[in-house]
Amino acid sequence: MWIEREISSELTELARRHPVLVLTASRQVGKTSLLERLFTGHRYVTLDLASNAEMAESRPAEFLRLHPPPLLVDEVQYAPGFLRDIKTTVDARRGENGLFVLTGSQNFLLMERVADSLAGRAAVIPFLGLSAREWAASRQPPSADDWMDFLWRGAFPALWAAGKDSPGRDRWYQGYVATYLERDVRSLANVGNLRDFERLLRAAAARCAQTLNMSELARDVGVSPSTARQWIGVLEASNQVLLLEPYHRSLGKRLAKSPKLYFTDTGLASFLMGFQSADALRGSPLAGALWENYVIVQWLRWRDWTQPAAALWYWRNQSGDEVDLLIEHNARLYPVECKLAERPGGHATRGIQRLRQLYGDSVARAFIACTTETPFDIAPGITAVNGWQTWALDD
Repeated sequence: MWIEREISSELTELARRHPVLVLTASRQVGKTSLLERLFTGHRYVTLDLASNAEMAESRPAEFLRLHPPPLLVDEVQYAPGFLRDIKTTVDARRGENGLFVLTGSQNFLLMERVADSLAGRAAVIPFLGLSAREWAASRQPPSADDWMDFLWRGAFPALWAAGKDSPGRDRWYQGYVATYLERDVRSLANVGNLRDFERLLRAAAARCAQTLNMSELARDVGVSPSTARQWIGVLEASNQVLLLEPYHRSLGKRLAKSPKLYFTDTGLASFLMGFQSADALRGSPLAGALWENYVIVQWLRWRDWTQPAAALWYWRNQSGDEVDLLIEHNARLYPVECKLAERPGGHATRGIQRLRQLYGDSVARAFIACTTETPFDIAPGITAVNGWQTWALDD
């Protein structure tokens, strides 16, 4: 069963207006399947195949004779030098758009090369797994239990596309982690002990939605803080985790504080935490952390797909008052607190009230992202909304 992706029309429009379109994403989120479906007139070649990567890197002219544009190139990070030849081809065919559609699953390395070689020529879109709307459109309609199953199972399309015949969740993630460790980690960093790296993966999942203390993480895994920092960088580079920075008016202060750690897929995080069923997750005190993670990723997708000028932060003062998510959009701040409850109480607004005292009129309408079916005002200017999907920031 094909699950329609909300960004499809935007991708075809971007390819119409740019010579190069680049999708960056973790593996298995459906980027290649979507692009093959959208760009049927493009030839397809994957650089996951070592012989293709070697030819693209060392014999680009021969590669392009065999695979002329319009061309869809999968996992282009395996031949980073090839981006220079894409630039040469684009410049030689000035005025032609949609020449190359590229994908990559190692964001930092790919984006560094794209910035060097394809500045002004490429539209770059970060890509994620299924959105709540995409998933819900395939249900008739989803029940409350279905939503918790989505939080536990995650947003990888392969886990949903075949309906009841979809692969078993635990076995699928077991294979995903093993393949990820072998394919991406070894190419991104000199990881001497994959067992230690997998321990760091699980330790990171246990810290989901928490402020990242690198020294504490390193101590628990049994590696040095510099190694832990490098490996977290690997997770971020391969689009497995998101580091949400703290908000301050001063940019210097923004960089001085520790980020919060989230996984780009709650299913992977819940697997690494050891939850073997949605019911086990539902009854766990960690469910709230995964709910917060889920809401943050929904807004990350909103930012990357529709509002790239917006910024996402979290806020915390020295007294420990906190707002889980601060959306900076059109010079206004929209606070969002995440509560896995149907009717959150007034205590959920404390961080938002403290934020308003500090930043005054720059703080716009605020929200409590919860599981209520119907929005309601929980305090003046603070609305409880259903957090399963993004909502309108302004009336």
